[in-house]
Amino acid sequence: MSERAEDYGWTAHDPGSSSYIAPEILRQLRALGAKRVLDAGCGNGSITGLLAREGFAVSGIDGDAGGIAIAQAMYPQVPFAVADFGNDGSALTGTPFDAVVSTEVVEHLYAPHELARFAWEALKPGGHFIVTTPYHGYLKNLALAALDKWDHHHTALWHGGHIKFWSRATLGQLLGAQGFEPVSFGGVGRLPYVWKSMVMTVRKPG
Repeated sequence: MSERAEDYGWTAHDPGSSSYIAPEILRQLRALGAKRVLDAGCGNGSITGLLAREGFAVSGIDGDAGGIAIAQAMYPQVPFAVADFGNDGSALTGTPFDAVVSTEVVEHLYAPHELARFAWEALKPGGHFIVTTPYHGYLKNLALAALDKWDHHHTALWHGGHIKFWSRATLGQLLGAQGFEPVSFGGVGRLPYVWKSMVMTVRKPG
């Protein structure tokens, strides 16, 4: 999106974090009975393409034109578009969606409230928003400090890297301020409470 680095550096062979996040996204979408899905911040389309192969009517958007070009070339049957979270989510082709997923995006945004609003506008009443972001909690933070991993974790030298670091409380506040209702919270990757990423699912009342 416009708040992110203009050139993230995607390649066709970079799955990002989809290898450990995608199974949970699939599980939740199936449990929710979602059919039409928006991948908001889809990068090179790795999760979008997987959702399409699994039978979802999925679209992908991202602010990085290079990532979208890779995604469209890899998955020509899937609709992709360059889009900005600062715009109106309800103006997207195919809205409203049953579900919006945003994996490892919110930590890259200067204005994360725009992602929450955009998802709200793109969703039908009763639709669900599934957000993942690197997990931060007491045990993990303690382990990072003890192992001298803070510099590595905070990615200060990574162009387009993480600029905000979320806890369950702050992510919940962000989504609640938009009007979303909490549904579930959990984590993926590693052991509980030292997860790589947390997964928060919320619902647009309807």
